[in-house]
Amino acid sequence: MFESVQSLIDEHRRVQEELSDPAVHADAARAKRVNRRYAELSKIVRAYEEWSQAGDDLEAARELAKEDEAFVDEIPEIETHLAEVQERLRRLLVPRDPDDGRDVIMEIKAGEGGAESALFAGDLLRMYSQYANAQGWKTEMIEADPSDIGGYKNVQLAIKGSSNDPAQGVWAHLKYEGGVHRVQRVPATESQGRIHTSTTGVLVFPEVDEPGEVEISQNDLKIDVYRSSGPGGQSVNTTDSAVRITHLPTGIVVSMQNEKSQLQNREAAMRVLRARILARQQEELAALAADARKSQIRGMDRSERIRTYNFPENRIADHRTGFKAYNLDSVMDGALDPVIQSCIDADEAERLAAVGDTE
Repeated sequence: MFESVQSLIDEHRRVQEELSDPAVHADAARAKRVNRRYAELSKIVRAYEEWSQAGDDLEAARELAKEDEAFVDEIPEIETHLAEVQERLRRLLVPRDPDDGRDVIMEIKAGEGGAESALFAGDLLRMYSQYANAQGWKTEMIEADPSDIGGYKNVQLAIKGSSNDPAQGVWAHLKYEGGVHRVQRVPATESQGRIHTSTTGVLVFPEVDEPGEVEISQNDLKIDVYRSSGPGGQSVNTTDSAVRITHLPTGIVVSMQNEKSQLQNREAAMRVLRARILARQQEELAALAADARKSQIRGMDRSERIRTYNFPENRIADHRTGFKAYNLDSVMDGALDPVIQSCIDADEAERLAAVGDTE
């Protein structure tokens, strides 16, 4: 068992040596990748060492018990510890999503429900911002298109993590949020007190660590500039500072008008474009690989209804995992941990089952 560990221990040693090279730290993107891998391997090495030590302790206790019955009582406790460490190591050895350590770009879009959907988009923005703050992550508003009565027609948010451990990464937690979020409540504009059902879409993309990671030819870009507009369509700028970039090979279109400078809007648009192209490339690779694992949790079907927020019942329900709780008010204040953990647990169970099928 755990035959692959030795190669990972050897890699851990090589990565540790790599981190002592000043040239690695001179390249911020490379240093980030190496530190992520080191953190991931370090957990495996520590678990393996603990498992090996527990095995040695058990063998020693059994030998000593043959001569002294006082050691017999220690054996069950050591066996329990050995089983726990063995299971932890087994889980650590299951290949994880290579993007787990990445930061993300999140887009929240109003859907069915008109003004109420836009208001809920604003509520989701606040929820994710509060959750990110509780995790010690940083948020940055990239683009926002507010609606006339509040909320957003479309808003894009960058979320940056603070840990090198991929298991604590932003993508590792928020990749499950992509899909259709359904809200059931009495809208602020409803005079009869009737409950309405609206939907808001959430897209989540792993952010590209460095521009060169996704190659984009300038010949593949169609760039248009225009004047920024605010709610109601009125012009808020007298210069052509807004930017629309179309990536011709994929048809992906990104528009930015949040900044006053055309250059800043162009840089922000390219940042989002790289993330979307990276996501597209990963989807295509997964589709081409006949034996690629396709998580039921991290489905890339953006039309999938993943969650319902029922305000009259104070209920939150995730339709993929079966999670249900009656603390929606707390969830909307950023207490998303149990909801997201249900997705992580279900995803991990699927990955473990996939490994078991191949053994």
